[in-house]
Amino acid sequence: MQQLKNLTNNGFAFKKRFGQNFIFDSNLLSAIVSDSGITKDDFVIEVGAGAGTLTTQLAEKAKKVTAFEIDNDLKDELLKITAQHPNTEVVFTDILKANLSDYVADNPFKVVANLPYYITTPVMFYFLDNPLLQSITVMVQKEVAERFVALAGTANYGAVTAQLQVYGQPVITRIVSKQNFHPAPKIDSAVVRLDINKRQDVKNHKLLQKLIAAAFAMRRKTLANNLASAFAISKDRVEKLLVEEGLSIDVRGEKLDIYTFISLSNALAAEIG
Repeated sequence: MQQLKNLTNNGFAFKKRFGQNFIFDSNLLSAIVSDSGITKDDFVIEVGAGAGTLTTQLAEKAKKVTAFEIDNDLKDELLKITAQHPNTEVVFTDILKANLSDYVADNPFKVVANLPYYITTPVMFYFLDNPLLQSITVMVQKEVAERFVALAGTANYGAVTAQLQVYGQPVITRIVSKQNFHPAPKIDSAVVRLDINKRQDVKNHKLLQKLIAAAFAMRRKTLANNLASAFAISKDRVEKLLVEEGLSIDVRGEKLDIYTFISLSNALAAEIG
C-alpha cells in the first residue's frame, strides 16, 4: 500500500512505546469501517491515526473526521490526507490531554480507533461518560476483547467488563490475525463495537461504578466483605441487602451480572442515602 511505501521511503521507524502496529489492507480497513456503522451524517473521532489508512476510509464515509495522533513523525503523511479530504482534520496531541468539546462542540459523535494495549482502558472510559457519544468501535488485543464481552461467572469476567456494560453491550464484530499488521504483533486482535445505551434504571451511576470496582477489588474476599470495606458500613448491613436481593451472603463479585449490580446499587443507594 502506498502509505507503507511512503513511510519506508522517508525512513520512518515504528515505535514500540506508542504501540505502533498499522493495518494497510484496504479490504480489512473497509470492513472495520463497516463494522462501526459510520454514515454520511456522522461526526467521527479517531484515536491513533497512524499512517492514516483508517483515517482515509473514515473520511470517505463520514461527515467529519477528527483524528488524534501523538507521533509528530507521522505529520507529513497525515497532512496529505487532510489535503485530499476537506472533511478531515488531524490533531497532534495525546487524546487524554485534549479538551474534547473543542473538537466536537455539541455534535453527537462516534469513536473509531486501533488502540495499543497500554491505553485501551483509559481511552475507552475517557469517552464513555461524554453524553454526546453514540458508539465506540475499537481494535484491541483479542484477549482484551474477550474480557470486554465476557459473561458473569466466567474466567474473563472482571470489573472492566461490568463497568463497560453499564453503557451497553459490547460485541466482537471480527477477529483480526496478527499477520494483517505491520509490524506484526505477537497476538491476534479483535474489533469490538459498543453502542451506547446507558442504563436508565440506575439511581446513582457513581455509586454503581464504585460498587463494581469494590466487588472485584480483592477476589479472594466475599462481596459482603469488599462492600463493607469500600462503603464503611457493617458487614451485617451488607449481608442483609444481599439476602433481600436474593443473593447468598458469601457470593463473590464475579458471579453478578450487570443487572444484579444495578439492582444491588439501587438498594445500596437507598440504604446509605
